[in-house]
Amino acid sequence: MSFLFRRFMFYFTAFFIAITFNFMLPRLMPGDPVEALFAAAQGRMDPAQMDAVREMYGFLDGNIFMQYLAYIKSVFTLDLGPSVLMFPVSVSEVISNALPWTLFLALGSLIVALIIGVSIGAYASYRRTSLFGQIAPPLLAFISNFPYVVTALFLFYFFALQLEWLPLAYTYDPSLDPGFTLEFIGSVLKHAILPVGSMVIVGIATWVFNMRNAMINVLGEDYVTMAEAKGLSSVRVMSRYAGRNAILPVATAIAMAIGFSFAGSIMTEVVFNYQGLGNVLLKGIVARDYPLIQAILLILVTAVLTANFIADILYVWLDPRISN
Repeated sequence: MSFLFRRFMFYFTAFFIAITFNFMLPRLMPGDPVEALFAAAQGRMDPAQMDAVREMYGFLDGNIFMQYLAYIKSVFTLDLGPSVLMFPVSVSEVISNALPWTLFLALGSLIVALIIGVSIGAYASYRRTSLFGQIAPPLLAFISNFPYVVTALFLFYFFALQLEWLPLAYTYDPSLDPGFTLEFIGSVLKHAILPVGSMVIVGIATWVFNMRNAMINVLGEDYVTMAEAKGLSSVRVMSRYAGRNAILPVATAIAMAIGFSFAGSIMTEVVFNYQGLGNVLLKGIVARDYPLIQAILLILVTAVLTANFIADILYVWLDPRISN
């Protein structure tokens, strides 16, 4: 229990440090959202109204420390204020509309990459002397070394621009009304193929090598040799005996991968104009929308820290020896 408490305090401290950087970074950017708003108005607004607009948006005149305390309070009370970009819509409402699409993209790509990667890794380890076992892992490692953005741009250019097989942008066809209909669900899945595919291609090698290494260690155990000596089929030995034990180390990596998949989806969304947090973040940066930028960065930090803490809990559950 002391181990988990120490880890909790570590992540809690990291969370506060992240909050501090999250508060300072937008304020170090040149200009401010109110000035950007008046510049965009091109003289149609009275400059004398700037102070009133700044107060309306919640940018107080107090010193930086008082603003920091107000920000800390807003974080823990989830009172994130109005969005400058979409005023008077609140930041919480903007995020609640975009977050489900980011979760769908991040978790969907993680699940697909996990299933394919674990299957390939298990088979490649069991048949590691075959042509597939020697070629597949290094080939996937080479492909996965490309960044999310590079892979996404390549798929975008080839499948969307050149072949025109898949949509260029958006989460679904704008002409459709959202609802639980086959047409709408099909449109959502079709628009998700390219962004999910780019993230799967980049992330699949991690699961191939994790599962392959874990399986190679397990295949040398006596109970696997005994199962093979009994004449059991290779599929049963690989899935029921070796696979079930090799998957345990992989399970702890899943929690950490959730946070990084979440961050990776932000970059992928910008390439495909996918209407998730990535697009909202880009628009918020352009508009100097401090509350919106801070909220999205806070979500990213929280996702990564929470995923790492869950991984620590899984380590303790799988190996009680480290709990002290």
